[in-house]
Amino acid sequence: MIDQIEIHGFHPHAKLYIVSYLSQGLLVKGYLAIPRGEGPFPLLIYCRGGIRNVGMTKLAWVDTYVSLGWMVFAPFYRGNRGGEGWEDFGGDDRYDVMEAIPIMENHPLVNKKQIHIFGFSRGAIPAIFTAIRFPIIASVAIWGGVTDMVQVYEERVDLRRMLKRVIGGTPGKKPDEYYRRSPLFFAEELSCPVLIIHGKRDALVDVSHSMRLAEALETNHKPYTIWIHEKQGHLFSILEQKKTKKKMLDWMKTIGASGYC
Repeated sequence: MIDQIEIHGFHPHAKLYIVSYLSQGLLVKGYLAIPRGEGPFPLLIYCRGGIRNVGMTKLAWVDTYVSLGWMVFAPFYRGNRGGEGWEDFGGDDRYDVMEAIPIMENHPLVNKKQIHIFGFSRGAIPAIFTAIRFPIIASVAIWGGVTDMVQVYEERVDLRRMLKRVIGGTPGKKPDEYYRRSPLFFAEELSCPVLIIHGKRDALVDVSHSMRLAEALETNHKPYTIWIHEKQGHLFSILEQKKTKKKMLDWMKTIGASGYC
């Protein structure tokens, strides 16, 4: 880690920093939240959704996790908040997550048996690929997760212009780029348990993204748990969101304690 600057007034029982580190030679940034105390603490890598200012890391979510006794690292992805480079929706910006893993693994306050990763919406892409690459990841959870980028292109007409600009063309012109951003087709490479959370009424990322991932994990005999919330959309109600976050962290702790991976 190159630098960390404390942000005061975040939480009475935790410290919040903006950290800078290198990813593929680029200076990138993220949040690091640490509960007050001696530790070691379980660590959650939080991969937010959206792109650039749309879907930027939610401090309220960081607050929830750190309030429950977790360290949280939340990369902004390249090109954001003063970081170098250009965010590219699950392409090379996945390395902004991957490059942070060795840094956090060696942090003196991290419980190395309880390192978990969570991806919301398009954050599922770097979350899953990071879990594939690093055996130290005890579990991966995705919530309203994107798993097939061609499906996104077909269903989200409103995103096509952005996708063509960021990825470099349509699925027909750049099939390899859409494929490498689609964790659905790499399910067989996962070794740690997977938690899939999705609202059945999700109008932004169709629930079939999660159902297809579950089928792929099942086919490849990979351990997974799936929670489909019948009455929720992409963003759950405040009460249901709070309950699901705690339930997710409890699931992660149980997985880590079991020493599955």
